Amino acid sequence: MMSEAPKHDAFQAIADSSRREMLKLLAERDSSIKEISDHFTISRTAIVKHLKVLSDASLVSDRKSGREKIYSLQPAQLLEVKEWVSYFEQFWDNKLSMLKHMVEEED
Repeated sequence: MMSEAPKHDAFQAIADSSRREMLKLLAERDSSIKEISDHFTISRTAIVKHLKVLSDASLVSDRKSGREKIYSLQPAQLLEVKEWVSYFEQFWDNKLSMLKHMVEEED
């Protein structure tokens, strides 16, 4: 039996600035929906939807603590993003080297 592909990947999940901010908050500490929503002006329903996208991308997990859900960062999926971005560092480094060379030539 084949497993179903995730509904969202890490790239889709981090495309939204609110979700990126939620990941930063969860990097600092595990938090409940209420604690997360205290940092945003959007509705609690919107927070839950964003957390669902992050969960579908395996970037966060949740556990029950009494009547609350506590969310935790699961950063392993971000390695795919890191590897993709690191490929392009060669171009940034090259541009910086060219800029340095141009500036030094003008002196």
